[in-house]
Amino acid sequence: MSEKPAGAEMPEEAVGSQVSSMSSSLVVSGSSLSSTPPVWQSSSPGSIYDYIRVASFSLGPDGRIAQWSRRATELLGLTAEQAIGRDPVEAFVPPELREASRRTVADILDGREWTGLVPYHNPQAPHGHGIAEVYVMPSETEHGERSALCIAVDVTALRGLETDLAASQAVFGQSPLGFFLFGTDLRMLRVNERFATVFGRPAETYRGASAYDLLPRGEADRLAAALRQVLDSGQALTDMPIVGTVPGNPERRRWSVSLYRLHSGSGRPIGVAGLATDVTGRRRAEQEAAGVRRNLALLNEAGARIGTSLDLETTARELLDVAVPQFCDLASVDLYQGLLSGDETPPGLADGSAELRRVAFASAVSDGPVAFGDSYRAGGDDDTGGATKPIQVGEVHRYPFNSPCAVALRTARARVVPGPGGGESLELGSTMLQSTLVVPMVARDTVVGLAQFSRTKGSEPFGERDTALAVELAARAAVSIDNARLYRREHERALILQRSLLPPGDPEAAGLDIACRYLPGNAATEVGGDWFDVIELPGHRTALVVGDVMGRGLRAAVAMGELRTAVRTLALLDLEPAEVLSALDEIASGLGAPGGSHGGGRAGSRALARGAKAVDGSSDLSEVYLATCVYAVYDPVTRRCTFANAGHPPPVLVEPGEPALLMEVPPGMPLGVGGEPFEEIEVELPDGALLALYTDGLVESRDHTLDEGLQALRAALDPQKPADSADSAISGDTPALTAGVAGRKAVAGSLEDVCDHVLSTLDTHHGEDDIALLMARVQGLSADSVGDWQLPSEPKSVGRARELARAQLESWGMDELADTTELLVSELVTNALRYGEGEIRLRLLLDRTLVCEVWDGGLVQPRRRRARDTDEGGRGLQLVGLLSAGWGSRRTPHGKTVWFELPLPDGRSSGPDSVEALLSMW
Repeated sequence: MSEKPAGAEMPEEAVGSQVSSMSSSLVVSGSSLSSTPPVWQSSSPGSIYDYIRVASFSLGPDGRIAQWSRRATELLGLTAEQAIGRDPVEAFVPPELREASRRTVADILDGREWTGLVPYHNPQAPHGHGIAEVYVMPSETEHGERSALCIAVDVTALRGLETDLAASQAVFGQSPLGFFLFGTDLRMLRVNERFATVFGRPAETYRGASAYDLLPRGEADRLAAALRQVLDSGQALTDMPIVGTVPGNPERRRWSVSLYRLHSGSGRPIGVAGLATDVTGRRRAEQEAAGVRRNLALLNEAGARIGTSLDLETTARELLDVAVPQFCDLASVDLYQGLLSGDETPPGLADGSAELRRVAFASAVSDGPVAFGDSYRAGGDDDTGGATKPIQVGEVHRYPFNSPCAVALRTARARVVPGPGGGESLELGSTMLQSTLVVPMVARDTVVGLAQFSRTKGSEPFGERDTALAVELAARAAVSIDNARLYRREHERALILQRSLLPPGDPEAAGLDIACRYLPGNAATEVGGDWFDVIELPGHRTALVVGDVMGRGLRAAVAMGELRTAVRTLALLDLEPAEVLSALDEIASGLGAPGGSHGGGRAGSRALARGAKAVDGSSDLSEVYLATCVYAVYDPVTRRCTFANAGHPPPVLVEPGEPALLMEVPPGMPLGVGGEPFEEIEVELPDGALLALYTDGLVESRDHTLDEGLQALRAALDPQKPADSADSAISGDTPALTAGVAGRKAVAGSLEDVCDHVLSTLDTHHGEDDIALLMARVQGLSADSVGDWQLPSEPKSVGRARELARAQLESWGMDELADTTELLVSELVTNALRYGEGEIRLRLLLDRTLVCEVWDGGLVQPRRRRARDTDEGGRGLQLVGLLSAGWGSRRTPHGKTVWFELPLPDGRSSGPDSVEALLSMW
């Protein structure tokens, strides 16, 4: 063997020395990892010697090998038989180094220690030889002779151990993750610098510390239990959450800890190692992301659930259904009372002091309403006095001017009312409110109400993200509420318009029982272009009108209103039905033309009627008004009805004991086409006859044709068809015949029942067009209610007329009207003698009023004028106007008729005083 010369092989020697020192320290450390075992207790292998493979042998006084260990056999490749008794230089030193090695052995036997690197021959090594670090210690035999004890370690094993230790030290010391090591006594042995930084203490202070020195009691119990479980079971534990604080920072921190058990080379447990990562930021980011996802889900749910109806209260409840309990524990919605009642700008709306009504409340923590942070005062509206009390749903209230709610309404900005410790906390029974969000509901830059969201103690207080979400929820609900308010306003206006354009629900007419129905095709606005009317004409006659403006909705309703007004005006002129439709056609032709001219409208209407384009080549005919109409005038005295039709479905007539028939009225062209004359027919209607006027929406739809609908209507009104036959029509092969009647009961019952029966039997729910139905049952005036006389054109007819009138009134028991009637009859007959021609006809009619008519052959219409004080005449018609309820004149085929009307006495008033009326003319 040869000693390593100075300066040669120093790196390897240094490595060996370093490994030896590290090995010693590891041996010490390894012994400290466990509790001290009993003396002489054998332990399983697993020390550092198992890693570095230490071999030993001894040299005798003669310099030859005296003892040879099994490890030496494994390391140097020589068995004990091959080595004992041999010269160690000859045994395993290469030949070129043997001379120097012999000198070294001699020195050793002289009592010198030696450490060096010794090459040796080893057939089992990768290259056939190896290098061993040998430590030789001089010793003595039992006889005092010099010997030596040698310890050899393979340098390759030392270098591997050095590399492993360097790598472990690099990972442990330089890792950005926090490493720590617990012994089997669950006390810390070592931590790296990153762990010390994460937990805020110097690394040296952790040696010997337990979990209770690092964490609060509850978290320390969890960590100690986890350490014990890993140490006992050997199963690793990953991503265990730990919460605590670090010195000098009260903020709660979160760590993720992973634990695993350490073993020696033989598998003996020597402690628990762990990895700790500060996940506070990641946890915060996860919470933020979860909050964002929750908010997005809540907004998505709000978009699907809020605003499903156009009802204010329903929309408010939908908002609370979304918010409670997903967003808050209790909430309420207040809306301005003025906006609910239809006012545009209620007093106090700008400063938040206007009256509000609580329309909805929801709570996940209480059964009834509670007081929010709004300081509502039961004793008054001022800021002082009164006790705080909950606001009931439906209650109208005001918020004090300086309250958070009033400020939020005034500024249109959300406010957070803090909970305990904020100066405005309120107790909810045994529950304390954590915080309240006061959010104004703004739609189209207008505040429509206030939403309040509260969380109770134990919930997280509202943050900026919560405020933004609450504002968005309130804004969505506010838009829906404002839409509902606008819809309610427009709907009410449309209803007012529609009702103003239709006759009252129970129109009355002399000699007729009348019932009517109107079903708009647009259920949203309930307005349309169909109309019907019952117009009282002079002589107890009645005009029945049913019309249909092409189109739907509000625009058609406006056009219908114009035409209806025109029909009433023309009807009061007492024109013939054909003349009324001709004049109405001229009016309809000018409705869509610029400036109301007739030319443009008529040209477009004719083009539309022919199915062509407008004359200017444009296909936009939106301003062309077309309408159909049937106009009938019934005289209860003669029981005759005159019809004229402008492109409308024919009336249905049901005479007693006869089948229902479609009247053959000449159809004519629709109103607005122009240029075509209208024809009329006159039909005598017996008492009890049923007349039905309707629009095409009743008998026509996509499911069946107009002819099929007309047949179904006849079947519904046919008194001759038995019930079983009607039922067979319903189930027959013809789709249009979906109507049936209950036999003769349909016509024999009340008109209201007949209308309901027709609407329920026919397809009236298609929603394609408006439906108007006007039904009249004929009940003519009896002969006892009519007085009719012919008078010659001579002066004595005036006296005769007075006598006949008085006698007739006395026979009717109308003595109270005799004087006034006698006076007015004499005036009309006198005018007929003075200004008229031919014979004079006098007729008295008694029904709901008393009507007097005087006919003559003259064509000059009477004209009322103001007589001067010096005039001897000219006051007759003025007197008629003062004493009667109404008067007028109309042309007849053979002259004219002048009439006046008197109300029947009701026992409460005596009517106009004739003496006062005469005096008022002077």
